Amino acid sequence: MSARDLASLTIAFSSLSVGAVGGANAVTPEIQRIAVDQMHWMDQSTFSQLFAIANTAPGPNVLLVSMVGWQVAGVAGLLVATLAILIPSSVLALIANRLITRYDSLTIVRAIRTGLAPIAVGLLMASGLVLSRGANPTIWAWLVGAAAMAFVLTMKRNPAWALLAAAILGAFAGPFIYPA
Repeated sequence: MSARDLASLTIAFSSLSVGAVGGANAVTPEIQRIAVDQMHWMDQSTFSQLFAIANTAPGPNVLLVSMVGWQVAGVAGLLVATLAILIPSSVLALIANRLITRYDSLTIVRAIRTGLAPIAVGLLMASGLVLSRGANPTIWAWLVGAAAMAFVLTMKRNPAWALLAAAILGAFAGPFIYPA
């Protein structure tokens, strides 16, 4: 762990914090780009594993950021990354809430609130695409991913069930589907 690593974590996650419309998962592609492609803190496989663990564990979806910080600089990295992603967006949300409450009757405020919903959905869809590229990019991987998505959307069940089913499929059929 170095001061440079902690400064890099602070800069990366505090700047992402203000753009995380829809939560930390909305900026997952950018977290991946920074952690894997730009800073080389980890490889794509490690990032995908951290993402899977963070989304399976109970708690907020910001856990991914904490795990990236842990990977980069241990406990200090975990604390710095977590605070860097939480503090700027929390301050921004507090200010925005006060302004929205005060000026809610203005057309521009209602338009901004309405416009943020599709942005959040698009950011979350981009997250799914980036993470799916990190998996084994075969037709089988895409089919398993599509089946998991269909299950979650149609059954309205916890995504952990789809993850469990994919893990079981990978354990038993993996050698046949994903030859080495």
